[in-house]
Order: sequence, then C-alpha cells, then structure tokens
Amino acid sequence: MIVSSYLDTKPIQELPGVVKREVITANDGAPHFCMRVFDVEPGSSTPSHEHPWEHEMYILSGRGLAVGEEGETEIAKDSVIFIPANEHHCIRNNGNKTLRLICVIPIVI
Repeated sequence: MIVSSYLDTKPIQELPGVVKREVITANDGAPHFCMRVFDVEPGSSTPSHEHPWEHEMYILSGRGLAVGEEGETEIAKDSVIFIPANEHHCIRNNGNKTLRLICVIPIVI
C-alpha cells in the first residue's frame, strides 16, 4: 500500500493555467489505472481532445463546464463525470476560483 499527499507529486504544466499531477501510475505498481489531479485556473480549460478509452472525473473544488459532443454541462464540487471512449471533450473553468479535479484513466499499453 502507498499513502501520500498529492502535493508530493511534481506538477506538470499541461497548458497555461492547467497543472497536472500524476499521483498514481504504473511506477507505483498500478497495472491498470492512472489517477491524476488537475488544477484548472479561472478562464482556462483542459485540451479539447478525444481518445479510444473511457475515463472518469470527480470535482474536488471550484466550478466550470464539462464540454462534450452534446454541449456544455455545469459542474461544481462533488460532480462526477463519465466520458465514454471516443467522445470529444474538455473541462473549462468559468468560475473565479481554481477548479480541482481527479481524473482516472486506464493505463494504455
């Protein structure tokens, strides 16, 4: 078992205003899933993209929009998001505080 603080993980600047921390990966012995924590600053968004795997998100704090093929849905603390494989998507912070979220994806080999 590994127990740590997500702040112990080196932040990676994804885009201006978006920081990612890969808190659990294959390097930790997790063979199937990767857990990441994102901080999205006000006015910023994650990259608009798609990929051939599903993933799940949990909003820890802040508010914003989950943007997908069917439009935009408001999200806030305690929202959960399921994004199916191959759906074009991004997360946009339209609030005035940092939007922090957990994102779980499969480890693609």
